[in-house]
Amino acid sequence: MSRGANAGFDRHITIFSPEGRLYQVEYAFKAISHSGLTSVGVRGTDSAVVVTQKKIPDKLLDSSTVTNMFKLTPCIGCVMTGHNADSRSQVHRARVEAGEWKYKFGYDIVAEVLCRKLADISQVYTQNAEMRPLGCCMIMVAIDPQQGPVLYKCDPAGYYCGFRATAVGAKQTEANSYLEKKVKKKLDLTHDRTVQLAISCLSSVLSLDFKANELEVGVVTKDKPKFRTLSESEIEAHLVAIAERE
Repeated sequence: MSRGANAGFDRHITIFSPEGRLYQVEYAFKAISHSGLTSVGVRGTDSAVVVTQKKIPDKLLDSSTVTNMFKLTPCIGCVMTGHNADSRSQVHRARVEAGEWKYKFGYDIVAEVLCRKLADISQVYTQNAEMRPLGCCMIMVAIDPQQGPVLYKCDPAGYYCGFRATAVGAKQTEANSYLEKKVKKKLDLTHDRTVQLAISCLSSVLSLDFKANELEVGVVTKDKPKFRTLSESEIEAHLVAIAERE
């Protein structure tokens, strides 16, 4: 019955192992990596962008109904990576929280507060025995009234943080080191450059030349603070620009 060093400690979510680890929470992170998708978020000077792969698992599926990009409020959008059903559950909860805030206070919730609320909920899932952590990670983008473009990430452990650029999923380690090198150069990231950096990062770490229908791109800009996803023709234009630059 014994399964080595972690025997018994991964049965229950609320029990720490002798090394001080919560195995079930670590397994939730593994579930995100094993989803097979990689998502990238980049914050520019006047925009914030999220990019993810679009994989259609079955030829019979209607591809227009498959998405990992979600609008939480008109001005806050996110990309979900990991278990699809868990992702939809977290998106629904985010929309409920945002709606309640608007009803109670009369103005739209800001991204940081929404992300903190979701992180608080995720943290409760790590300490109650009758719950399991959600096997998904959210990268959220918005234009903050005070701070301008913002990019937040919220994980199954209930940790959230603001980022200049981040990646999550199967190739997150490689993508993060790629982004670190790029961000270190302190490039002047206009809207187009931000989108192209995110696509280039995904293309580089996965060693793939993407077609427009294999990507999903979500953007918010200072000029157009409402979250929207780019059409295939707009993505194609960015892919052409990247190919010409290289």
